Amino acid sequence: MSKSKPLDREEAVKRIDNFIAEHDDWRGETMAQIRKIIHEVAPQVVEDWKYMGSPFWSHGGILGHGNIFKAKVKLTLHHGAHLSDPKNLFNASLNAKQSRAIDLFEGQEIDVAALKALLREALAYNATHTVNKSKGSRDI
Repeated sequence: MSKSKPLDREEAVKRIDNFIAEHDDWRGETMAQIRKIIHEVAPQVVEDWKYMGSPFWSHGGILGHGNIFKAKVKLTLHHGAHLSDPKNLFNASLNAKQSRAIDLFEGQEIDVAALKALLREALAYNATHTVNKSKGSRDI
């Protein structure tokens, strides 16, 4: 198995743009909204493209990644198991030791304020804990 060379930042951003554009329905709109919220909370977030087609976001370590499926959009926060979730956004991967996920379905509104709070907590976790940096990461 050969290791692929990490994409440069510009190419990763382009792939995420294309990924969202390829899903020209509610799923692409939802992923675009998630991406926008992440950038609002962490303007210096590093975007990457990993694991055979997933957008990744890092800041002081892996923040999370997104996936688009036929019937849902998933945002997985890498250290989600260590975060409080007072608004109960996490609804998937609840038994995982490390990550937690938010599955969003057609017609479902994102609780923007709650997601921003969760992302801020994830950023604080990365800043105050020893977290893994992904291989080839161009994290800041």
